[in-house]
Amino acid sequence: MARVKDKVVFISGGASGMGRAHALRLAGEGARIAISDRNEQGLAQTLAAVQATGAEAAAWPHDVTDEAAWDRVVGDACARFGRIDVLVNNAGVASSTASVLDISADEWDRVMAINARGVFLGLRAVGRTMRDQGHGGSIINISSVFGIVGGAMASPYCASKGAVRLLTKAAAADLADFNIRVNSVHPGLIDTPMLDGLLAKEGEVRQRMLGVQLQRRAADPDEVSSAVLFLASDESSFMTGSELVVDGGWTAR
Repeated sequence: MARVKDKVVFISGGASGMGRAHALRLAGEGARIAISDRNEQGLAQTLAAVQATGAEAAAWPHDVTDEAAWDRVVGDACARFGRIDVLVNNAGVASSTASVLDISADEWDRVMAINARGVFLGLRAVGRTMRDQGHGGSIINISSVFGIVGGAMASPYCASKGAVRLLTKAAAADLADFNIRVNSVHPGLIDTPMLDGLLAKEGEVRQRMLGVQLQRRAADPDEVSSAVLFLASDESSFMTGSELVVDGGWTAR
């Protein structure tokens, strides 16, 4: 298959979980893969896995909250591959499980910095590059089902992912004249290390959360990668400012 053949795809948060799944799925469809993450060990493992498929790939350590770091890694990726066609703004963290009355300001700032500021900085850095390249592109922001509906004990996470949802729509309006499409993906419960970490602390959470979904299971990361692949490909050429919900029926109720 070659649905994104020769497209250069930059993926943040590529060390594990959905980021790794996206990298492998797009590589399998012909993309050239640039990945970044602050987890250097996981980043190296993803890079090796992608290269083992025969795809061209490179990786850079990267803190998505650092403005200068975004300029550096985007410049390095362009120097390595010649351009960037697709950005998958994937890096993110979960928040502590606590009431909004008990969340510390430091925890709020930590989650917002990675999940909202990081997405903004990536969108701006790669968006400028795509504008200057002059041939358009696709920016895919990974939000969450909690960017659409609220959830108890997760106020920083919901706020950050809601910010990603509306940033996506605003950016789509700003970048339409440059033929740059901006869309968001909203996963529900996905089997990733982030979810495992949450459930290890809160053992009863899994069943309570699965009970909200019509499909009473967590998704495999590759099921989300199918949505990312569609938005990265030319098959979604008439979509911008849209949200793809991959939530097992969470928001159908």
